[in-house]
Amino acid sequence: MTSESRVWAVTTTLPTKHDAHTIAASVVGDRLAAGAEIVKQDSVFWHLGKVGTGPEWRLTFRVAAAGRDRLAERVAELHPWSGPEISATPVPWTIEKYAEWVENPTVSQE
Repeated sequence: MTSESRVWAVTTTLPTKHDAHTIAASVVGDRLAAGAEIVKQDSVFWHLGKVGTGPEWRLTFRVAAAGRDRLAERVAELHPWSGPEISATPVPWTIEKYAEWVENPTVSQE
């Protein structure tokens, strides 16, 4: 069912809360996503030849399948890092009303 999922969660991480809110507002305002969630997290990562740790802000968008790639491209354009994580996970099931809510602002823009 992965390729047939109507709703996708597109995720990235950002260095500051301000960055996360700025990108979320821009993307949702441009109707590239139906909504976004922002969560602070502690991360452990490999960077510049060593293990690093620190806070990051996880930004997850809800988007219709048809708009997923366009959303990812825009997030990459707005992102402060040159090689950011931008990944997507299909939502394998959701109620019809929710899928319609996600599709309404994003699909109508195509």
